[in-house]
Amino acid sequence: MNFCHQHNLVNPESAGIDRRFGIRVRLPPGDTMRKILGDDWERQHWYCSESERDRAFIAMATRHGYYRNTDAPTQLLEKLVR
Repeated sequence: MNFCHQHNLVNPESAGIDRRFGIRVRLPPGDTMRKILGDDWERQHWYCSESERDRAFIAMATRHGYYRNTDAPTQLLEKLVR
């Protein structure tokens, strides 16, 4: 697989490694972003180890500093194992 952009989510050194631990990101029912992204929108991020996934889960669940004080992000995060 060729990687042409630095912002790709997959690290080229670990591109062929089995990823069994994941995080599913969804929007809750009634979220206004569903009008833009659709009711079935979701993203999955996969990791090589459970500890790597858990660190990413904590980072994703943390309120980021670039939100305005009045912003209330409502993403739903779910840990996955395949």
